[in-house]
Amino acid sequence: MENILNRLLKYKWLSMIIIVAISVFFIFEMKENTTMETNLDKYMPQDHPAFIYSDKAESWFGINDGIIIAVENKNGIYNTETLDTLKQLTKRFQDFDEIEKDNVTSLYNADNIVGTEDGMDVKRFFKSVPKTKEKLSELKESVRKNEMVFGRLVSENEQVTVIIAEIGDGVFTPEFYDEILESAKLSETEDIKIHVAGRPIVEGEMALLGPADMKKMVPIVILVILVVLFLTLRSIKGTLITLGVVFLSTIWAFGLMASVGIPIYAVSTMIPVMLIAIGVADGIHLYSHLHTFVDHHPTATKLEATKDMIKHLWKPVAMTSITTAVGFISLLTSEVYPVKYFGIFTAFGVLMAMVFSLVFLPAGIMIFGLPKAKPVKHDEDKEGHSHSKLANAFAASVIKHKYVSIIGAALIIVVSIVGMQKLWINSSFLDKFEKDSDIVLTDKFINENFGGTSSLNLILDSDGKKGVFKEPVVLKLVDKMQKDVNTQLQVVGNTFSLADYMNRMNKVMNADREEFNTIPDSKNMIAQYLLLYEMSGDPENLNKVVDYNYEKLNVTFQLKKDDSKSINAALDIIQSYESNFKDLGISMNYAGSGYKGLVFTDLILEGQIKSLILSLLIIIVLLSLMFKNIKIGLISAVPIILTAAISFGIMGFLNIPLSTTTALLSSIAIGIGIDYAVHFLEQYRTNAAKSDDKIKVAQLTMAHSGKAIIFNAVVVIAGFLVLLFSVFPPNRELGALVSLNMFTSFVGTLTIMLVLLYTSNLYFKRK
Repeated sequence: MENILNRLLKYKWLSMIIIVAISVFFIFEMKENTTMETNLDKYMPQDHPAFIYSDKAESWFGINDGIIIAVENKNGIYNTETLDTLKQLTKRFQDFDEIEKDNVTSLYNADNIVGTEDGMDVKRFFKSVPKTKEKLSELKESVRKNEMVFGRLVSENEQVTVIIAEIGDGVFTPEFYDEILESAKLSETEDIKIHVAGRPIVEGEMALLGPADMKKMVPIVILVILVVLFLTLRSIKGTLITLGVVFLSTIWAFGLMASVGIPIYAVSTMIPVMLIAIGVADGIHLYSHLHTFVDHHPTATKLEATKDMIKHLWKPVAMTSITTAVGFISLLTSEVYPVKYFGIFTAFGVLMAMVFSLVFLPAGIMIFGLPKAKPVKHDEDKEGHSHSKLANAFAASVIKHKYVSIIGAALIIVVSIVGMQKLWINSSFLDKFEKDSDIVLTDKFINENFGGTSSLNLILDSDGKKGVFKEPVVLKLVDKMQKDVNTQLQVVGNTFSLADYMNRMNKVMNADREEFNTIPDSKNMIAQYLLLYEMSGDPENLNKVVDYNYEKLNVTFQLKKDDSKSINAALDIIQSYESNFKDLGISMNYAGSGYKGLVFTDLILEGQIKSLILSLLIIIVLLSLMFKNIKIGLISAVPIILTAAISFGIMGFLNIPLSTTTALLSSIAIGIGIDYAVHFLEQYRTNAAKSDDKIKVAQLTMAHSGKAIIFNAVVVIAGFLVLLFSVFPPNRELGALVSLNMFTSFVGTLTIMLVLLYTSNLYFKRK
């Protein structure tokens, strides 16, 4: 390998031209084929049993995510202007090509089930907008009497009414999103305010903010890295060449994504920040060695200095890059698409950064020249390294007080385990936004006035027994379950099923008396009500709650929050009825975006555990093979185990949940943190081969690799701290946690790992 790299130096211009040419190709691919994934369902594995069943249930009952348009008038909605705005908005949304006309529901076109002298009638609340006080009062009274509408389509304070527009999969685009917001804005007046919410709106907002966030973050991280690199390397040429390496690796990673048709997910926007922060590490170590060589050999030629740099550092650079890539590739164990693809393409970028560091960077040195030499005097009789008194003193102090490091590490592990007990997973997509952002405030406003913007669907299945859901005992159990969930949990705003239809029908057929707002006791009576409804109203409405043969039933639970804690709380009560339904020959299954979000969180946790264990095992094996000693592999794992423990412990103590973003933490911590261990181990082994003095070996290693590790950590920490400027709170949390990881990782390498190397006597036993 060393010979190949040295040969490439002879063809430095050709190497540069080939790299630049491929980079230009990837830039064109990015322009032509880059797409942003806005459908949150596409974040999940489509072949997962829960998602397959949910998709079937969605097709059975027409379950779609809805856009919620709230029309607010603080003077009340029962006036001509507000009702006319509601009518016009309803029609406008029905005219959208992306929305089926029958999938738009508002007070304007909702069914009102009423009793008549001849039986039952189903009619609209109004066709033409009422203009007289009498007509407006009549409408208000009709709404108040209808439990299926009051509190669902009209708020209880009667200041807000909603339009619910359900959309199918694959129709939501950024252009459609803009049209929705524009239509809503055009309808606003001094008295009337329009609020738009719902899961599709969350998707649209993420599609807008993701690329915008990346465009903002990349220049900031480049500027920060540029400044820190210059202060570290003290060389304009070295800084620019090192930045060239990370630019190329980022272009190649995104270019490959575009070439193979992988879209950009929200978490993908962090890849540039990741590669820029990680990619400079190799350059820092290479230039650190080059500076040391030039300082000690001021008369050396460019070729001699570059060859020496390659000779001593190609192995540790390759080792660190491979182990870093392993940390990211371990994310392949996750079934969550954004996490999986993040791991693949970040690993590819890291490996490309390695190639460019060993080819592009040496070629750049040969073309643009060496850094200026600062000659130093050698005194081989002095203990340690003549060039760094601070490093000598620090190494000696760590070894002298070795039990402080050992006891400290043990205490950290214990405290971190306590913190980990409090760790939880968050499936909420809304929590990706600022608490005071428009989208969160709008969602909060609608949740305060209505049942909720998130939903969970319970599918009851009688396994092919026709007419089961016309049985009074079954519908009464459904009704009881709905009421229990509604009363026991504040987070559940509304529930809806065939039972609500039956309660309403029974009431209106008995002179609107409240005592009849129950499920009829007779199956024949239920069948007659359903026949009357089908003759009077729109039988298609029933398709959303029950199938044609009354074998399957859909119960919808509206939730005011979309996080896993809220969904699990609802499921706990729902599942307490499982045995009751089982006795009636009915099974319980789940569907809808809320349930899929919950399964999503389980996949995040499962992937996190798998990737953490797998990456640790692979890295231990790799380092054991590289250094030909299993003990070295185990010792190298100690700093990253400590780092991961501290990270998850702090997340638990600070109530920071695992999400699609923070789920990347362990792989990043292991992938980057192991770099420090590899460089330190390689230098320690090299120094141990030259000296029998263990203290001196520790000091020489601290002076050489210790300094480079600190520089590396400073640059990486500075790069990741840029994520604190992200518009997404989880990105900011990740930036702070990774920066903390890098700090604890390099401190662990320079303390506990040094102590373990010293006390194990690994490289001195034969001597």
